[in-house]
Amino acid sequence: MMPPESPALSTVYYLISGATTAWRAREIVAGLLTRFDRVLTIPTPNAARVISAHELARISGNRVIESYLDSQLRPRPTPAPILFAPCSFNSLNKLAHGIADNLALSIASEMLGLGQPIVIAVSVNEGLWAHPQSRVSVSALRNWGVTVVEPRRTPGGLSLAPTDEILAELSRIAPA
Repeated sequence: MMPPESPALSTVYYLISGATTAWRAREIVAGLLTRFDRVLTIPTPNAARVISAHELARISGNRVIESYLDSQLRPRPTPAPILFAPCSFNSLNKLAHGIADNLALSIASEMLGLGQPIVIAVSVNEGLWAHPQSRVSVSALRNWGVTVVEPRRTPGGLSLAPTDEILAELSRIAPA
């Protein structure tokens, strides 16, 4: 008699850029862990200026990946949904132009090429959101099937959309 197969772990890649709203990563990881067995968090190099990878690594079920050599990515990253929140002006435009010059953008680009569900929650100020390249990049990404959650107006200006809205979009396009 063969042993029963163990169910595959459900995985999501969580990408964080260096936007000022990166401090919300802990609450986003907590929300992701209600839907997925494991979260593979990949910060961009600029994210370290805003959020501590060490703090995120202490969350049970969350694994922070900072190297292409991490065992979770070898021999190839496993196809899985992507949540990129917050996504800065820089990361938004790089992704839309196919620039994969860091691990987070490389994973996003690869998953885009593999047709995996991707949600990008943009976090920029008014001037950057009004910049013509923002609209061009958002349009290109949406044309490729990426779900883009636009920043929300708050009393202090534009900010990352509420976490529940971001997670609802991921649930909509990547049902469990």
